[in-house]
Amino acid sequence: MKIILDPQTYNEQKFGGISRYYTEIYLALKQNKAVQIECPIVYSENLHLKEYGLFRNFRNAVAGSKLFSRSKRRKISEAFKKQNIRKTKQVLEKQDFDLFVPTYYSPYFLESLGEKPFVLTVYDMIHEVLPQYFGFDETTVSNKKLLMEKATRIIAISESTKSDILRFYPHIDASKIDIVYLSQSIKTGTAVKLDLPEKYILFVGNRTIYKNFTFFIESVAPLLGEDPDLFVVCAGGNGFEPEEKERLAKLGISGQVLQQNFEDHELAAYYSNAKCFVFPSEYEGFGIPVLESMACHCPVVLAHHSSFPEVAGDAGVYFELNNKNDLREKVAQLLQNEGLRKEFIHKGMEQSKKFSWQKTAAACLKVYQKAL
Repeated sequence: MKIILDPQTYNEQKFGGISRYYTEIYLALKQNKAVQIECPIVYSENLHLKEYGLFRNFRNAVAGSKLFSRSKRRKISEAFKKQNIRKTKQVLEKQDFDLFVPTYYSPYFLESLGEKPFVLTVYDMIHEVLPQYFGFDETTVSNKKLLMEKATRIIAISESTKSDILRFYPHIDASKIDIVYLSQSIKTGTAVKLDLPEKYILFVGNRTIYKNFTFFIESVAPLLGEDPDLFVVCAGGNGFEPEEKERLAKLGISGQVLQQNFEDHELAAYYSNAKCFVFPSEYEGFGIPVLESMACHCPVVLAHHSSFPEVAGDAGVYFELNNKNDLREKVAQLLQNEGLRKEFIHKGMEQSKKFSWQKTAAACLKVYQKAL
């Protein structure tokens, strides 16, 4: 089987869940001698590609080069990204392959694909579920719909995502949608020294819109007010915006809420030293941080909705979505009851073992074989 892998996600992401997914599964599939993988990529700034060396014949030095100004580097990068797409179309037009795998929702390839099959992965339906957050995006919904209609098969990364696809687009054939769960790639077992409080609640990643940070911080603020030794650590997501600083000041907790960016190898230490990890997101197609937390022996507090019950199983400490009192109570229970906390640590360790990139890759390969 010869697969052409589309470079879209490697054009757009320097790092992130989607490019991590493709890098991990194609690293696994490369071990299968019956599978040949080609990605027509001449340039990428993606850190996962650089770290794992999956596709070696591409450049990634321009973005960090000091030989050019920032604006010049940006122009060069954009020119190379366009070249990635042109090269992919050229490869497709030769028709010397069995299957095409697009990595996001641009339909640029349709005119070059001919009658060859393609398998589309749908990561979530958040643009459809929460459209109020995406008024600026005029293409994702329509492009995704078009590709789902034309795809030979569709991979949904959770039952919840499949249900949402069929809820919004009931005309799509349910029998061509396969469920393939993701996994996590966190580096555990490495001793990393970080400047962290002794006692903290962890929040990871982007704090904007549907990630629900404002709800979270207002929920746990009374716990911080009661205990001056308790902190909230925000790992990643960049520094606080002025309105966030103002909100923290009004809540009287500015000195107890910290933000730190991190390197990949440091993330496990943030989880493993936390009293708990809170993932208050309003919606996720899967939720890789849930598995990361459990793999690092950190109990996870999350809402019982969207894909979360599929990922966390009985290892999640669930609260009612957008119920501040319920979230605060669940966090307080973990802070005050070490026996309960250890119980959910153990459950999480067992739950996280059910997922692996090898399983994901094997399941994807079965879908590809169905498409052929």
